[in-house]
Amino acid sequence: MKTDFLVIGSGSAGLSFALKAAKYGRVTLVTKGELNECNTNYAQGGICSVTYAPDTFEKHIEDTLICGAGKCDREAVELVVRRAPEMMEDLLAWGTRFDKRDDGLFDLHREGGHSEHRILHYQDLTGAEIERALIERVREDENITVLEHHFAIDLLTQHHLGEIVTRHTRGLACFGAYVLNTDTDEIMTILAKFTVVAAGGCGNIYNTTTNPIVATGDGIAMCHRAKAKTRNMQYIQFHPTALYHPGERPSFLITEAMRGYGAVLRLQNGKEFMDKYHPMKSLAPRDVVARSIDHELKKSGKEFVYLDVTHMPAEQTKHHFPNIYEKCRSIGIDITKDMIPVCPAAHYCCGGVEVNSNGESSIRRLYVLGESSCTGLHGANRLASNSLTEAFVYSDQAVRHAVSLLPKVEHQEGIPDWDFEGTAAAEEMVLVMQERKELQSIMSNYVGIVRSNLRLDRAMKRLAVIWQETEELYNRTKPCRELCELRNMIAVAYLTIKQARECKESVGLHYTIDYPPKSRA
Repeated sequence: MKTDFLVIGSGSAGLSFALKAAKYGRVTLVTKGELNECNTNYAQGGICSVTYAPDTFEKHIEDTLICGAGKCDREAVELVVRRAPEMMEDLLAWGTRFDKRDDGLFDLHREGGHSEHRILHYQDLTGAEIERALIERVREDENITVLEHHFAIDLLTQHHLGEIVTRHTRGLACFGAYVLNTDTDEIMTILAKFTVVAAGGCGNIYNTTTNPIVATGDGIAMCHRAKAKTRNMQYIQFHPTALYHPGERPSFLITEAMRGYGAVLRLQNGKEFMDKYHPMKSLAPRDVVARSIDHELKKSGKEFVYLDVTHMPAEQTKHHFPNIYEKCRSIGIDITKDMIPVCPAAHYCCGGVEVNSNGESSIRRLYVLGESSCTGLHGANRLASNSLTEAFVYSDQAVRHAVSLLPKVEHQEGIPDWDFEGTAAAEEMVLVMQERKELQSIMSNYVGIVRSNLRLDRAMKRLAVIWQETEELYNRTKPCRELCELRNMIAVAYLTIKQARECKESVGLHYTIDYPPKSRA
């Protein structure tokens, strides 16, 4: 199959790129599940943009830089913040709904780390609303071919060409991908002039995560195997307030907007505790809140703390958070009367494949967007609701850049079809699932909210055993989604541990007992 633009991933970054690129060429969009199986669909809180006074670009920039603990790329921050209002116009044009006040103005929320109200939202289902609007537009576009239940195994680069071609090609380039049809087990070769990896995050390398089960780091791992540069993988953000409901996966997210609305964190004895850790109390940046809860749980031996919104007007609470209200009611909790049990869960990867201001990776013709990328916006800690904004801004940047090059680029011929057929080994699936559980346990216990050099060294040694066993299995087994996901999770876990070991300071989301914490000042 040949296409102008191959898009891998169906979240906000991939869909918005597809919609804009389809005006200039053929787009093939590959997603391993249904179109709406992505992190975007689970984003409750909202998307941020400077909208009304007294908010300003300068305030949003400063909030982002402070939250990022001195590790943000200022150019990336200014790009995202200043282009955000344009992206909100695009979303509205695509049919996205945002809540408004009685006077017709947008009902803006405030979340942790924000100095002003700048979060546009649709109830507490903002991500799902954005995804709905984008999917409807994509389904209508005749220039976009959607391949659901198709798993991208690996990117095509010069490694798949002969030695002579490789020697005479300027730098690494991407020519498409090998893609597995999980319904038929056929592996197809898709050639593309430009390839976009927007395959989401990697929360499932941990035991507890708010991410959907599809978030296994596929995009980052594919790019890593293709020799793309990665950075900041040590900065894994744990959301402080996932609903404590043992056995449920993914963990249900209690949006940060609820704390912006007025909810207060309390110990199981009813006492507030965040005043001991930060002057913004329950509205402190996420890394501070997550570490504070983690510390209190380890000190008390408990498994959760409470988020208390019972002091707020009941009908107003139900109006603002209908999804959370119904979810909690389904397990016997009335949030207007009962406090909500919460605990931290892996939520967002602030690192990823390194890209420039156009979303380009270190490999030509390969763009990486959304949570698979590292633009420099988030630094050592993501400011709440900045990620959706980033996805739309960088998708737009990538489309503009790719389209400017489109007339000069041809499909690369000579790429061989997938020719390795291992023996099917369904009975070995137990090995895949066991290795997956061991990986998640290693990451949760040794590479979690609080780390140490000793824990990281131990994690790397344990991971090496799992990697060797998995590669041996992969090399004699016909590829399947579960085995490929495990390989990707191992690759992402390796990058996280490796870059955490190289980080010789305690900063932002990388908090280690071996180095004193770095001040945000």
